[in-house]
Amino acid sequence: MNLTTLSPRDRLWLFIAFGAAVVAAMMLNTVIGSVPISLSELWSIIGHGSDSANADILWKIRLPRVIAAVLGGAMLAVSGMLLQIFFRNPIVGPFVLGISSGATLLVAMVMLSTLSLGFTGVSPHLNTLAALIGAYGTMTIILLITANIKSGVTLLIIGLMMGYLNGAVTSILVAFAEREKVKQFVLWQFGSFSGLSWQELFVLLGLGGLLLIGVYTLSKPLNAFLLGEEYALSMGVNIKLFRFLIVLVACALAGLVTAAAGPVAFIGLAVPHMARLSLKTSDARLLIPGALLLGAAITSLCDLVARQIFSPVEVPISAITACFGAPIVIGLLLKRKTSL
Repeated sequence: MNLTTLSPRDRLWLFIAFGAAVVAAMMLNTVIGSVPISLSELWSIIGHGSDSANADILWKIRLPRVIAAVLGGAMLAVSGMLLQIFFRNPIVGPFVLGISSGATLLVAMVMLSTLSLGFTGVSPHLNTLAALIGAYGTMTIILLITANIKSGVTLLIIGLMMGYLNGAVTSILVAFAEREKVKQFVLWQFGSFSGLSWQELFVLLGLGGLLLIGVYTLSKPLNAFLLGEEYALSMGVNIKLFRFLIVLVACALAGLVTAAAGPVAFIGLAVPHMARLSLKTSDARLLIPGALLLGAAITSLCDLVARQIFSPVEVPISAITACFGAPIVIGLLLKRKTSL
């Protein structure tokens, strides 16, 4: 494990650059839109309050979306990093392994069926619960199937097949659902951080924040796990408990984002690689905050592009993240020059 390729000063400047990128992306997402808000007006609204229409736009639409995009990107990037460490495979992530599609399937059951009757007041929380169940269910099936399989290609194929199966069942639900429910679900499935209330955002921030803090406390065991299970055992790591914690946290992070914004592709796959290449290390103590900041900045910028590129029509954010992430993954595969 290469821990000292960059000097501490170089790493510090990189983290400053990552943080600056997050702040810049948040500012751009806040002031740019169909109704532009100048920086002076932004500071006036935040600092002194206002009853203007722009103040309503800022507090009810822009800020919840900006914060959600930053949180969602950070959570997906860390989730992907955990899964890549767990499977020791660089081409895995929540979307590729079918975890996101599993979460989508359970949310579809809630949104397209009568399961949500009587729960209209807490439907966002019901979606969150359904997404978590779907994510964990899919991951459990994959783990059971691949318990004695070491091939990376086999793992990827199984993950893809789980994704197709989840997609097939979702399509069947769509075919038999009421038209109005289908419209609502299709809009959700496009993937977007728009429309989140502050209540939903607090759930995402509270649960996601706790999970991200918990991940960082696992940095040392993650480094030991990277060097092999035998080495981790010699360092006092409880392998069964540790593997369970990795899956628990990775699925929870992916499920929370899917429930809030719909399926968002490639962030969990591409960003951890970008963090490794930028920081030139596999040390989890550096990769976790690096992936978190990069995921937040990139997702926020992709959300801005999705809003503005064909304004006033909004493009699904997964379309933008796929255009961004696919070339990176292809480049990484070509650079490896080895089979999985």
